[in-house]
Amino acid sequence: MLVKVYAAALQGVSATLITIEVNCSKGIKFFLVGLPDVSIKESHERITSAIELNGMKFPRKQIVVNMAPADIRKEGSAYDLPLAIGILAAAEKVKADRIGDYLMMGELSLDGTLKPVRGILPIAIKAQEEGFRGMIIPKTNAREAAVVTGLEVYGVDNIIEVIRFFNEETELERTIVDPRKEFYANQAVMEWDFSEVKGQENVKRALEVACAGGHNLLFVGPPGAGKSMLAKRIPTILPPLSLSESLETTKIHSVAGKIHGNVSLIAIRPFRSPHHTISSVAMVGGGSFPQPGEISLAHNGVLFLDEIAEFNKNVLEVLRQPLEDRKITISRAKSTVEYPAGFMLIASMNPCPCGHYNNPYKECVCQPYQVQKYLNRLSGPLLDRIDIQIEIVPVPFEDISDIRPAESSAHIRERVIEARKIQEQRFAGEPGIYCNAQMHTRLLHQHAQPDAAGLLQLKNAMERLSLSARAYDRILRVARTIADLDNSEHVQGRHIAESISYRNLDRENWAG
Repeated sequence: MLVKVYAAALQGVSATLITIEVNCSKGIKFFLVGLPDVSIKESHERITSAIELNGMKFPRKQIVVNMAPADIRKEGSAYDLPLAIGILAAAEKVKADRIGDYLMMGELSLDGTLKPVRGILPIAIKAQEEGFRGMIIPKTNAREAAVVTGLEVYGVDNIIEVIRFFNEETELERTIVDPRKEFYANQAVMEWDFSEVKGQENVKRALEVACAGGHNLLFVGPPGAGKSMLAKRIPTILPPLSLSESLETTKIHSVAGKIHGNVSLIAIRPFRSPHHTISSVAMVGGGSFPQPGEISLAHNGVLFLDEIAEFNKNVLEVLRQPLEDRKITISRAKSTVEYPAGFMLIASMNPCPCGHYNNPYKECVCQPYQVQKYLNRLSGPLLDRIDIQIEIVPVPFEDISDIRPAESSAHIRERVIEARKIQEQRFAGEPGIYCNAQMHTRLLHQHAQPDAAGLLQLKNAMERLSLSARAYDRILRVARTIADLDNSEHVQGRHIAESISYRNLDRENWAG
């Protein structure tokens, strides 16, 4: 008897429908074809044990399984459940009349227990697009899939529940999630707040500008000045995720296997802070079977590189292209996948090996050439892609001991949201562009041309600091954001002046 069961394969952050064809006939051999990897070939032993330990016998017949389309590589153990149900249905031990209505995924333990699998959300979206009535998946994954409306999602603990369901011996409990209700309820949960930060008013202003325009930012300052503390609070002043952004972000984390427990949708912007020993592959993604890297996991959020000068130079250089294109393409001999990488880069570093260059409270013991050598760990092209370079100094005692709360994240976020609304209206006709940091040359000429006073200031800065053409564009982008925060239609001299002040590493006294 020939039976067709349906599953899905992940390709990037999307899924492709896989048809599992199972035919039982006279004989004793087992054939599994359709470009399966080793873990799928090993499923025979898991399926046999799961079936027999639940009171049934594995069919003693010749079984041929084809996973179509045969030119797509199938990977992982998530096909155990559909393979098992297909084999039992082809052997007429499970009724096959309703099997085609459901897409199934799940890894089997030897006792038939279902283990969670990764990438369930994009698979659920594909199931809805293909018109399936529902999905049968491990219970741990059920809430993640249930955010897709119009799809019946059944979470199960053991294969015997699925067998009884198709044999009409019992009913499965449907998992129902109200994605909008849960999404907006979880958005208010914030661990940090800027009201806890004492002093550093100029740095807070720089962060407000960076968040308002989506600009990359670099902190330079001595140990203990508050670089990491400030960075951790950046998501609290960024505009909240929209439902579509949340869905896109959750898909990436789902593919990477980062969704756990009762999480259905990621409601807060991601904040990723990899250690400086990270490899290039872990940063941008890849591997034998390509997986999203840190830059994709930070999509729609923040990638924080603490002590960026300590990162491997190759790791930093691979960031240059994703910072411009907001995506990463990973090519292998047999496949090419593309992952989104629209992140906001926040980095911090000491100004020198001892950490106290330009520190007003402690003397630096480094030689000038050591300072220059340390700063040169960041290449010029990468530094040019960082719009705001802000110096941060230790907080004086008067500010630390002040018990009055500082301005809260909620108040700063209100100003950021208003500035983002202006940008959304400005770029309504520009697909893929929604903030000032993404403006290209034509849009800069159209929306960020300064007045005469600002143009003169910019000319003097370019000549005195020997800035590159990319730095010129960055200054204009940041100035446009400052003007938006000022609710000014035109970029004025004071906006240019403030923008230039955020290019701290271009100053002569940082040359060592």
